[in-house]
Amino acid sequence: MKKYFFLSLMSSVVFFNSCNSTDEYELITDPVQQRILLSKVTTVYYDNPANPQTTVSTLEYNNQGQLIKTSSAGRNSINEYDATGKPVKTNYYKTDGTLEYYALYTYNNDQLQNVKAIYTDTSLNRTINYAYSNGKVSTSTLCQTADCSNPGISSYTYNGDNITVETSEMGGTITSFTKNEYLYDNQLNPYTFTNKYFRIMMGGAYALSKNNYASVRISFKDSAGNWVQNQNIIYEIQYNSAQLPVQVIGKAANGSNYVKYNYEYILQ
Repeated sequence: MKKYFFLSLMSSVVFFNSCNSTDEYELITDPVQQRILLSKVTTVYYDNPANPQTTVSTLEYNNQGQLIKTSSAGRNSINEYDATGKPVKTNYYKTDGTLEYYALYTYNNDQLQNVKAIYTDTSLNRTINYAYSNGKVSTSTLCQTADCSNPGISSYTYNGDNITVETSEMGGTITSFTKNEYLYDNQLNPYTFTNKYFRIMMGGAYALSKNNYASVRISFKDSAGNWVQNQNIIYEIQYNSAQLPVQVIGKAANGSNYVKYNYEYILQ
């Protein structure tokens, strides 16, 4: 799941392993009442099956249920909000506790228009701009130069509240294109109660969609401009009693492990 430059936070056959964990929750969707908030994500990547790589992210909240801190690999990000509850600034810190850069959020009424990453070395500054269609994010554009030359662009096609097709154009000296086509379950995903603006900032189908994707077909565009499928990932999902995912295992078409996510929650 793509996070661009910010801290975070997938065959036609669908596998579901709908086992409950030992955690017992009552799902309350009224945001004024008690919420189930994502508190920890453990991800195992199997790019090198002989040496899987694990990352752990923890999320902390204030009494209003606002995400105030995210930690991963010794790095921390601290969020600031305005009086209406919109995030306005995120400070990103290095492992030694010094500030690496900060991000500023700009809005047009209730729509997040862009997020700007500001560094001491201004050549590193970057901006993500968002466009909308029918109230949903339709494109996100990553600009790494002041004139936004050769940007990275992600475009989204929806079916209801879920992104079914995500097309990405990677900017830079050599342009490449990828396309992900998703199928979903009918349960809420782990980011259900995460601030909607952070979900937009995180980007990608998982954060922006309502449900959990159960499979993804991944394709690239060849030199002739044709889409060529090169991966087909199926996800096995285990849920807790609130029907939120606690473990998601992605497997390639040959049955080999692709990625594994473990999710933990707190009640607030």
